[in-house]
Amino acid sequence: MHIPDGYLSPQTDAVLGLISASVLAAAAKKTSKTFSAKNIPLLSIGAAFSFTIMMFNVPIPDGTTAHAIGGSLLAILFGPWTAAIGVTIALVIQAIFFGDGGILALGANIFNMGIILPFVSYAIFSIIAGKSEISSKRRWIGAAIAGYIGLTVAAVSAGTEFGLQPLLFHSANGTHSIARTG
Repeated sequence: MHIPDGYLSPQTDAVLGLISASVLAAAAKKTSKTFSAKNIPLLSIGAAFSFTIMMFNVPIPDGTTAHAIGGSLLAILFGPWTAAIGVTIALVIQAIFFGDGGILALGANIFNMGIILPFVSYAIFSIIAGKSEISSKRRWIGAAIAGYIGLTVAAVSAGTEFGLQPLLFHSANGTHSIARTG
């Protein structure tokens, strides 16, 4: 689901980067008020787990791959605001050191995998699990369904971003102006 540089227009990258930065600023503010310092090592482990499972790609039809993200698990454990920070850390490391997703498209990748996925997953989990006991099957079922729906909504968001590019951006001769460089 990582979007490489050149697949989205610079305008789209900029807008999604601004949205992501705004949400992450709010996440930092909320997390600093609700997240205790003793839980920082747990969040670090969660970010490392997210990073690790994102590195295992599974081939799917049409020559691309899919992978787990870990954002749903982090959202269920820590809440969506903190999960956004944890997944963002993993995405930044992957973009800078491993070339997964582009630097210019980092805002779009954070928007899809670090914001949409945890917030959707957390909402679905909260609806299904409710205030059930920790050992309740509702929590396991809720986590599985939340992970699936969250990942699907994030993928649909990325697909929508790709699909809108030819409609929004054209060169002077009317052709699609987004260059494929990846």
